[in-house]
Amino acid sequence: MRATLVRLHRWAGLVLAIFLSVAGLTGALLAWNDELEAVLAPELFTARAPSPGMPLLDALLLRERVQSAYPQAFVARAPLDVRAGHALVLRLYSLPNPVTGLTPELANDQVFVNPYTGELQGARKWGDLSQGARNLMPFVLRLHDSLALGKAGAVLMGMIALLWTVDCVVGAIITFPKRSRHPGARPWLARWRPAWTLRWGAGSHKLTFDLHRAGGLWLWAMLFVLAWSSVAFNLRQVYEPVTRTLLAYQPDPVVTRLSRPLLQAHITWHQARDIGRARMAELGRARGFAVFDEYMLIYDPRTALYNYYARTDRDVSERWGLTRVSIDGRTGVVASTWLPTGGAGGDTLRTWITTLHMAAVGGRPMQFFVCLTGVGIAMLSVTGVMLWLRKRKGRRSAQDRRGMGVKQAKMSDP
Repeated sequence: MRATLVRLHRWAGLVLAIFLSVAGLTGALLAWNDELEAVLAPELFTARAPSPGMPLLDALLLRERVQSAYPQAFVARAPLDVRAGHALVLRLYSLPNPVTGLTPELANDQVFVNPYTGELQGARKWGDLSQGARNLMPFVLRLHDSLALGKAGAVLMGMIALLWTVDCVVGAIITFPKRSRHPGARPWLARWRPAWTLRWGAGSHKLTFDLHRAGGLWLWAMLFVLAWSSVAFNLRQVYEPVTRTLLAYQPDPVVTRLSRPLLQAHITWHQARDIGRARMAELGRARGFAVFDEYMLIYDPRTALYNYYARTDRDVSERWGLTRVSIDGRTGVVASTWLPTGGAGGDTLRTWITTLHMAAVGGRPMQFFVCLTGVGIAMLSVTGVMLWLRKRKGRRSAQDRRGMGVKQAKMSDP
């Protein structure tokens, strides 16, 4: 069984190597995504007040200004966490042509607004590297998620993540020491301890082997979290059935898709925000959690539903809020609520592993750790290939020696 697991780990590692190298190095950069975005495109992300002490404009007013500036598109999301010194980022969605029914591609789909003045600071087509450095980090994210290959690439990376999850378990098992029935054998943990260490003076091959084995063990818990959360991101049709067999989930809301999109809901954006605020406060009192601040208001014309998000103490992330109240845009009735943690085990698990994956909890130390882990993933891939190449070269040399021995024996045979 051990020999079988070693072969499985070897061949899985060879399949995964190039994909994990890309995912690891891009993930190391994405741990600092917000900081790098601001450095690469300060003209988009940094906002200055014309005069000291100038107040910030209301988020929904800023959304209305962008909507007026882009009548051919629909602004479906309004970030509610307007922050001093930071531009408000609004996403544009293309609308079908009323004559042809076709949905044209927008030249730009992200708009950056000065929150003090409402001035449009700029725009970009998210992920389009032809626009230069301002789109470098979105392109890195596209590489990380899908190798920049769209839906097909996302499914491929999901399958890679599933194989990686299995390989994480196999890789840990093959580091375990063999059983010893010798009466004087050291305890199991004492025999496993060398697998966690590096032999610095034992030669390059042994150091490469130790970097691969010990590096994998020291990072193992985070590697498993990253692998399984990647399945949750990219291969939900596998992740959910597996976790639902073990953990409960909050009830899925019943969502009815309209025959025709309703762009102008009967309930306005301002009314929806007021309803969301009131219902979130009631929910907090009823479920015993504190509401910290508002995060986002989203309207989906296909279902006529508003989703109001706030950051509460049921959230894990320090950057965004996922506690949600859904509101019917035709009646103002609250359609459903959802808690990121504390509502059901399955939702809590997914919230934690995906938040850890994005280094959105634990502040700077967690960002450093996720960045280090990304580099470590690439290192494990490279050292694994190096070990395989050395072993392959050794086997070929052994075969050549055996072949030469047979040849010499035949020549000396009378």
